[in-house]
Amino acid sequence: MSDFRWRRLGLLMEPEPGNPLEAGGVLNPTAARGPDGQLYLFSRLVARGNSRIGVARVLFNEIGDPAGVERLGIALEPEMDYELRPDGTGGCEDPRITFVEPLRRYVMTYTAHSPNGPRIALAISEDLFRWQRLGLATFRPYEGIEFEGVDNKDASVFPVAIPDPSGQLSMAILQRPLFPGTRPEETSRHPASGLVDLDRESIWISYCSTAMAECAPFHLCHFGSHHRLAAPVAAWEQLKIGGGTPPILTRHGWLTIYHGVRELSASLGSSRELCYSAGVLVLSEEFPQVIRYRSLEAVLTPELPQERQGVVAKVVFPTGIDRRDDLGSPDRFDVYYGMADNRIGVARLDVPQHLPSDGMRDQPEAKI
Repeated sequence: MSDFRWRRLGLLMEPEPGNPLEAGGVLNPTAARGPDGQLYLFSRLVARGNSRIGVARVLFNEIGDPAGVERLGIALEPEMDYELRPDGTGGCEDPRITFVEPLRRYVMTYTAHSPNGPRIALAISEDLFRWQRLGLATFRPYEGIEFEGVDNKDASVFPVAIPDPSGQLSMAILQRPLFPGTRPEETSRHPASGLVDLDRESIWISYCSTAMAECAPFHLCHFGSHHRLAAPVAAWEQLKIGGGTPPILTRHGWLTIYHGVRELSASLGSSRELCYSAGVLVLSEEFPQVIRYRSLEAVLTPELPQERQGVVAKVVFPTGIDRRDDLGSPDRFDVYYGMADNRIGVARLDVPQHLPSDGMRDQPEAKI
């Protein structure tokens, strides 16, 4: 068993009755502390045919647990050509926000939907309320594999400068390229091989080497020096893994809560079902390409009715994290997650003094 202690705090946010912008759900939020010390939640709001990123203030009860939200408006809505389709649909979805210390700005990565499919886009802000778009992220080729033109999601950046494989201080990004044939819906159709493509349906880390040297936000979108960080290896993540919460520093290194997908056993005559769960990944503080710990079993699986029934059934999708320094508890984290692609829940994570010994070992070779 993992020594990472988890406790669900419950449902935090669900679609507001009568609000057309939330008719299809509120989900997959990121969390960020503002300059005022308040915690803000940036959630995907799903309307008919499109989605946008809303902002809300998290409300806490008398013992400091998140207990609700105050809706404040819209952070980003689809306006650019890379966020829109010709029929008016499209979207800005699944944001992650990190305060990048060398830039003294918040950096938002989000999924932009256009006729070309989902792509990673970036925006920056000094206060969390006024956002300036930087455009789509671009990725240099990797050993003959083209990243450009490939669907991509689940991106987040580190808050400090990270050495790239050559030792140059860079802005590092975690990402999940969706190479053709590697989506869960596709791989589950061909279960006979039982093989996992270790080079593809995985979490990757890439680097923008000019960003920190010049502290120029407009250089943040161009990434190279790709490295496959982690691939599906356990039963609970047999079809794919992808990024989750932005990396946050703990006593053990960089912590991120990621998601994995497996196929559930189908009864006779029923269609195949997928299950989205969450796991723990800890990366070396000095060299984040090195995995220090990875949970053997899922730490959060769909158990509550709100996690098992919704727009997409049986989904726990972690995307936001808040270290509870405000409570004097640097080893305590609140994890915000999507519930069945329809609602938002929150769980409490307490990090142990020592890393457990039951972690998986999956350390790919570095590639540049």
